Amino acid sequence: MIEALSYTFIQNALLGAVFTSIICGIIGSIVVSNRMVFVAGGIAHSVYGGVGIAAVLGLPILVGAAGFSVVCAIVLAFMLLYAKERLDSLIGSLWAFGMALGVILVELIPGYSKDFMGYLFGSILSVTDGDIVLMMLFSALLIVFLVFNYRVILGFSYDSEFARLQGINTRYFSLVLMILIALGIVISMRSVGIILIIALLSIPSYCSEILTHSFSKMIILSVCISFISMLGGILIAYLYDLQAGASIVMLLSIFSFILAFVQYLNNARLQSRGTYGK
Repeated sequence: MIEALSYTFIQNALLGAVFTSIICGIIGSIVVSNRMVFVAGGIAHSVYGGVGIAAVLGLPILVGAAGFSVVCAIVLAFMLLYAKERLDSLIGSLWAFGMALGVILVELIPGYSKDFMGYLFGSILSVTDGDIVLMMLFSALLIVFLVFNYRVILGFSYDSEFARLQGINTRYFSLVLMILIALGIVISMRSVGIILIIALLSIPSYCSEILTHSFSKMIILSVCISFISMLGGILIAYLYDLQAGASIVMLLSIFSFILAFVQYLNNARLQSRGTYGK
């Protein structure tokens, strides 16, 4: 593996893993803390509609995907406020609409449909210098946003009603978070793709939530778990000529299953002690 580091595409993949881990670690922690995984999934899968629109109009893919995902994020933000009782059905509809729109529009471009499969499943081994610069800038933006709004995010994530009573405009903040989630998904989709990005947003943060109750530590652990799993996925993909995105998600899934099982055993042991203690 050492000699592989001399290849530019491996170097770019490692840098991409660093910045993708930061993006997904921060956004994922917010998503998991707010129980918005399904909402993030709706945004992620609707992104393909933007890919199709960009392809048909001849626009840069990231521009089309970002624009369409931000529109979907705004729609979902209003759904969260005014249609909570039907939120799951509406998200499912938006999810299906985005994917279907993307598939139909891509099919209208003869001979190019296979070229767009990479946006569905990603390929971190094909990350370019431009992708890395964009990831780096967005990572810096997220870190600055987190530092200056940490207490607001903390209050909003764990008790939004209390945050509102403290004078925080929770509706506006919810909209900002949704837009950041949408942009983060678009920028990170090169690594694992639209279909698998939800795993990178949710699994590391879910594992971190098991290991700590501190939101700041949860973010740090999420970033570390994401990065380690991405390193492992890149290594497996390089050695066995497998799809990197799927390898990354498989490692994350196995780790989460093991951690959940260990937690179950630990809780069962504590309960048995309590029962026998009585």
